[in-house]
Amino acid sequence: MIMDTLDIKDDEYWMRRAFALADKAKMQNEIPVGAVLVQDNQLIAEGWNQMIGQHDPTAHAEIVALRKAGLSIENYRLLDMTLYVTLEPCIMCAGALIHARIKRIVYGAKDFKTGAAGSFIDIFSQQHLNHYIEVQGGILEQACSEQLSLFFKERRAQKKRQKQTFGQTSAFNESAS
Repeated sequence: MIMDTLDIKDDEYWMRRAFALADKAKMQNEIPVGAVLVQDNQLIAEGWNQMIGQHDPTAHAEIVALRKAGLSIENYRLLDMTLYVTLEPCIMCAGALIHARIKRIVYGAKDFKTGAAGSFIDIFSQQHLNHYIEVQGGILEQACSEQLSLFFKERRAQKKRQKQTFGQTSAFNESAS
């Protein structure tokens, strides 16, 4: 039982690190998702969403971390590593994690629209895969969910302000004509 407590503390530590990386994504106007790859309680690589800035639909936090880890250890097989990510991986990321042979995934918030670890679909439970990954969700779930909710709330408010400003500008232009 003591080991379980230590594992939870470690999971929370690394999830907080991923959470801080999600803030980096937010500062770059990206959806705030952060990921950390760890082996033997040592940081191997990290990443955050960079799709918009990199003009790359595959630049999800998980993929960025996988690429960095592969370069760091000079191998595409990332055996015995744990990925900590603030949002449940999507189908694309789930496939990449399986191919990389990640040992374990720990995620924060569930993603009911695209989550591939059970919220929308469960890729990891497919019986005919050549590699199986242990999955644990819900670590710092509330904080991760709130971070994402606040981001999208702010984004919707920003778009609303832009529409209002555009509407005022259009009305001004029409009256000036």
